[in-house]
Amino acid sequence: MTGGSRRNARSRIKSPADDDDDRNESSLRQTKPDLKLRRDRGRNQDSIRIFNVDLKVMLGCTVVAFFVMWFFIYDLVSPTEESHKPRVITPFPSPKVTDLPQFQGEHKESLYWGTYRPHVYLGIRARTPRSLVAGLMWIGIKDGRYFMRHVCQDSDDLSKYGWTQHNGRDFGNQVIVDKDMTLTTSFLKLKQEGSGYGGDWAVQVDVQKDEGMQSEDSGGAGHLFFYLADEDGSVLSLGRDTLDIHDSLLTSGSRADVGSWQLHLKSQDDLEVHYSGFRTPHIHNLSDLVQQSLATQARKFGRLELPDTSELSPNFAVFQISARIPFKIDIAFVSGVGSKSSEVEKRISSLTGTSLTSQLKEKQEYFDTLFEKKFNMENKVDLESVAAGKFALGNMLGGIGYFYGQSKISFPRDLNVGTRDNFISYWPAELYTAVPSRPFFPRGFLWDEGFHQLLIWRWDIHISMDIVGHWLDLMNIDGWIPREQILGAEALSKVPEEFVVQYPTNGNPPTLFLVLHDMIHGLKENKFNSVERNKIISFLERAFVRLEAWFQWFNTSQSGKEVSSYYWHGRDNMTRRELNPKTLSSGLDDYPRASHPTEDERHLDLRCWMLLAADCLHSITELFEKNEFGKEYGNTAKRLSDFKILNEMHFDDAYGAYFDFGYHTEKVRLSWKEIMNGNNYASRELVREVLENPKLRLVPHIGYVSLFPFMRKIISPESWILGKQLDLISNRSILWTDFGIRSLARSSSMYMKRNTEHDPPYWRGPIWMNMNYMILSALNHYSKEDGPFKDRARTIYNDLRSNLVRNVVRNYHRSGFLWEQYDQKNGKGKGARLFTGWTSLVLLIMAEDYAGT
Repeated sequence: MTGGSRRNARSRIKSPADDDDDRNESSLRQTKPDLKLRRDRGRNQDSIRIFNVDLKVMLGCTVVAFFVMWFFIYDLVSPTEESHKPRVITPFPSPKVTDLPQFQGEHKESLYWGTYRPHVYLGIRARTPRSLVAGLMWIGIKDGRYFMRHVCQDSDDLSKYGWTQHNGRDFGNQVIVDKDMTLTTSFLKLKQEGSGYGGDWAVQVDVQKDEGMQSEDSGGAGHLFFYLADEDGSVLSLGRDTLDIHDSLLTSGSRADVGSWQLHLKSQDDLEVHYSGFRTPHIHNLSDLVQQSLATQARKFGRLELPDTSELSPNFAVFQISARIPFKIDIAFVSGVGSKSSEVEKRISSLTGTSLTSQLKEKQEYFDTLFEKKFNMENKVDLESVAAGKFALGNMLGGIGYFYGQSKISFPRDLNVGTRDNFISYWPAELYTAVPSRPFFPRGFLWDEGFHQLLIWRWDIHISMDIVGHWLDLMNIDGWIPREQILGAEALSKVPEEFVVQYPTNGNPPTLFLVLHDMIHGLKENKFNSVERNKIISFLERAFVRLEAWFQWFNTSQSGKEVSSYYWHGRDNMTRRELNPKTLSSGLDDYPRASHPTEDERHLDLRCWMLLAADCLHSITELFEKNEFGKEYGNTAKRLSDFKILNEMHFDDAYGAYFDFGYHTEKVRLSWKEIMNGNNYASRELVREVLENPKLRLVPHIGYVSLFPFMRKIISPESWILGKQLDLISNRSILWTDFGIRSLARSSSMYMKRNTEHDPPYWRGPIWMNMNYMILSALNHYSKEDGPFKDRARTIYNDLRSNLVRNVVRNYHRSGFLWEQYDQKNGKGKGARLFTGWTSLVLLIMAEDYAGT
């Protein structure tokens, strides 16, 4: 599904590298600016020549061109070690978006602590590279064996988990159902008098048993493990042999960011508490350390309990809290602890017991009130749908994470720059972002994030701008952003090593322009108050130069042979095993394209993404009255939306549909053949067989890509072609189902075909929520535009919206989860579960809140 290596990580199919240097850096020959650059493609990629600068460019070059020129002039006159750094790992030379004053001060401190470790069931950290990290583990039982629960994973076979409510800032409520045991985990953050930077926080864990369920024997006891670890290696104080529950202090320490701190445990129930302290340089293997300690104790003493001992200078402390179910515990973290114990006790009291319970209830009620105000669901959907909508929003916000590390970028081996590997490390960077799926994809994906922000900005515009700013700050000097962000040891632990490296020749749909376009539309429609408006304007002013560079990277590196044509780089033209070479960079992975990848391809979806980007940049220049810059973007948008040119390049009259273009034949199949290996050993493999030579032609596969001109609202409301699109969408033999619009037509030769022996169909039939959201947005648009198809668009809109909401809500209440995709035959959830990335757009569908409306 979603952005290349995500699919790869599941199928373990290696992503193809594009080694064609001629395609890597094509010369500028399209739109603005007219400055033409030719890069010297030596192994270190660090030289550049500027030529053919005409008077028009000198008078009207863009800000981004200025920065590029400045950088290289500086590079020539100031030869330093830094000047020999490969361009691909050189940051974009402009002030960071996240350095804006609006992201500092109170805003930054208010978001310092949070549930920013989405890959674990409950994980807390600060937005700083080396933080105190906290989390919860517990012992579950399956098939008569004990298992440690910690990292979100399907193999735990939990009936349900996820944030039912979360405001993205200082409150969250999560329900976890593990067989007959239900854990309700709640998070609260407070800034109190005397608190250190970022304030104090508390976690409440309420453990209940479902007496109606048949349970596996656990003796009626529950075993929780709450831990705290310091990534910086600072020592945690554990100076006792046993813990006295009446003295609530578990551990303490000191850090430069929050000062002296303490962690306390409170409960009204009869608890048994044990602990262990460890010295570890890593935090991605914490559950392994705990399990090893428990196993040792079990072998020696026959008891499942921690040993109440610590290694020297521990930076990881874990506390086993055992009690008969039901029971409830409160964990309080207080920072900035001074000498006045009475003040500390007062703060602890406000974070535990009845005070904590009361505050959590108030936060829950306020969440519900704000939810109704933001999304106005009354009379639009039933209560079951509202519950699913809250889960979608809550888990989207609760899944926001903070990551820090260095991406690995594909780079030829070159001892001159100190690399003996086939990759080079990006600069150390931080990323604050939502994630598609906590168990499967708990990291940043570029094209997913634009869809995520369509929901998040409607809830909290400040969080949304902060996230978009972090992504834009990952841009290198060429205007490229790595599409998958695998930052830090915890993130790396979830990804097979062969899928970690990112390819700087390959892009990803620039969906961040979706949310920026929304924000600009909101400014024009006065949807924001004066404070929000001023901050959005400041944000757009700072971001503009990076957005220009991003656009220019696409406009040069992904341009096709024909003017105003584009194609996704990175397809494997030498494959012997793929039925149709995947287009991972498009995000649509195995959606069928031209059978034989070449530079002659014209990809319809990328053309439409470029239209969105050009139109958005043009709108920003209009907002700031930068007419000298805006004219070129306006001309580009006009050219890309030119109906006649679009139809000449992509429309097929016979099908009444839009298609890609390239060297293609339909006569390709997968056949079993015996292949001789290096050791003269024959193996039977499924290989690609081409039965006729390809020809330059339109690629006749109707599906999501075909609908991009419709989704981008390029087609005139008066045009007969609009009627044809409505025919395709509503025809059960083509795209329509009772559960949503399928990704590929039943009539396609690739419909539900495997792409390799180990690669089942992905975007070849199943229903995806992000594309259905954009289809609904277009239907809603055309249902309000005067023309012969207005009423029909409204009818299809109503039916499709009803089908989508009904199916997602039914699956949620039956399975406990939102899903990555939905089966086009029976509507059943498929792929990753707890996929509250773009599937959460179902909430905007319920609310009938569409991009740009």
